[in-house]
Amino acid sequence: MHYILNAVRGALIGMAELVPGISGGTVALIVGIYERALHNANFIFSCKFKKIEWGFLISVAVGMLAAVFGFSTILHNFVESQVSVSNALFFGMVAISIIVPLSMLDAEEKKKPSGWIALIVAAVATFFVTGFTSAPHEDPSLIIVFFAAAIAVCALILPGVSGSLILLTMGLYAPIIGAVSDRHIPTLLVFMAGALCGLAGFVKLLNYLLDNHRAPTLMAMSGFMLGSLRALWPFGEGQDAGIGSIVLAMAAGIAVVGAFILIDRRMAKN
Repeated sequence: MHYILNAVRGALIGMAELVPGISGGTVALIVGIYERALHNANFIFSCKFKKIEWGFLISVAVGMLAAVFGFSTILHNFVESQVSVSNALFFGMVAISIIVPLSMLDAEEKKKPSGWIALIVAAVATFFVTGFTSAPHEDPSLIIVFFAAAIAVCALILPGVSGSLILLTMGLYAPIIGAVSDRHIPTLLVFMAGALCGLAGFVKLLNYLLDNHRAPTLMAMSGFMLGSLRALWPFGEGQDAGIGSIVLAMAAGIAVVGAFILIDRRMAKN
């Protein structure tokens, strides 16, 4: 049962990584496996193989891969055809998720000025970054795909920053998710190689920050989530759905993530 539940958690993370605006790291926080997965990844890149929870990692990885290849076409079509509704759904999910890293801190840690400074800086920086988009690249070279993967994969382990949103900002979202949907092997292999290289460096850095500067790091994660909401605002120019549908979708996103948070807290108490 643990393996099945971990596979489901992995599938949710994989689905999140397909969608601009919602972070796989955020979902990992919500379903309660973020720090566990991060420490196991660090053991891999540190060659401490005896400490690795192989059953946990494999079940999560299987769920992620199944979701990425199984839902890439469906999610891509949903985002493309229902822009406002999909944005509203993800807006609600990310908004409620802001409380997750904050809830991992005790009262004393929340009072530290360095934490609030980190939150504000992260929120402002992410707000401005999400305002930039690049024209889509029709046929990017494999070198560009490699370096884009190395950058975007950092979002997989950094809550609040969406890997797909980074690709969208670089104009590479459409060709990459198209390669996933079409099972274009050369592009997928190069993307995976770039992602592994990016993870190797960033996992160690994030582990160090969580171990030595836990409060500012977690507060910054909340800031990243807060700033990323700009990319998901469903109203205004380009709105293609009624206000009622948008509000309902936003409420559904809040409800879904809220349920995950409550379930995770009850399981942690038990």
